[in-house]
Amino acid sequence: MAYNLLKGKRGIIFGALDSSSIAWKVAEKAHEEGAEFVLSNAPLAMRMGAINDLAEQCNAQVIPADATSIEDLEKLVDGAVEALGGKIDFVLHSIGMSPNIRKKKPYESLNYDWFQKSLDVSALSFHKVMNVLYAKDAMSDQGSILALSYIAAQRVFPDYTDMAQAKACLESIGRSFGYKFAKKNGVRVNTISQSPTVTTAGKGIGGFNAFIDFAEKMSPLGNATADDCADYCITLFSDLTKKVTMQNLMHDGGFSSTGITGEIIEALEQGSAE
Repeated sequence: MAYNLLKGKRGIIFGALDSSSIAWKVAEKAHEEGAEFVLSNAPLAMRMGAINDLAEQCNAQVIPADATSIEDLEKLVDGAVEALGGKIDFVLHSIGMSPNIRKKKPYESLNYDWFQKSLDVSALSFHKVMNVLYAKDAMSDQGSILALSYIAAQRVFPDYTDMAQAKACLESIGRSFGYKFAKKNGVRVNTISQSPTVTTAGKGIGGFNAFIDFAEKMSPLGNATADDCADYCITLFSDLTKKVTMQNLMHDGGFSSTGITGEIIEALEQGSAE
């Protein structure tokens, strides 16, 4: 059911690759709620995905941009403001990539050039996006900027390797730039720490399927799905959350506040008995 929560609002959504992407789900929900927006992704990701199908579905324009390039981001922001007919009300940063994870490099022997690439793509790009929006005064008053994170920024998950540091950096950037944007024109900046979610990127992490099952057992409400995350993003883009900023918001079915559950105890006891 739609509530017109974003009627008349304009946005930029980064990172929609295919129908399993959280960004894809956010775009669908934003369209249902009355928003107009531009879709963007890196040229390589666009060739691998189906973003043009989403654009047709949502009547959105696609503007390619490498989010690590200030020049590309400047063209994107200028193009979005022109295409949408005004300043931007909401932005979703759903960008993350680790060459070390892709190439199965263990944490204790990371390739540091790849590590720097992980940080640039997954975290510094968030700063660069906001840098361009801030410098161009492209955000509407009381607008909303979101990025997607994960609890590995605070806790150890061995197979998440250097992406854990990238997410920690991402969250810190959200707080620091959130202060600047709040003082400038009331723009909110938040990160969402989402449950492990079955996406193209997520499936590349070692032991991912086992961890999905573990997180489900550890979360009193169960894992939050991509659709659930999209719903949450819409509330944070809407005018209902004007005083929420500089927060890392846990959207994980209670996982982050749970020490152990009956399901985990039962599974451990069964394992011991065997």
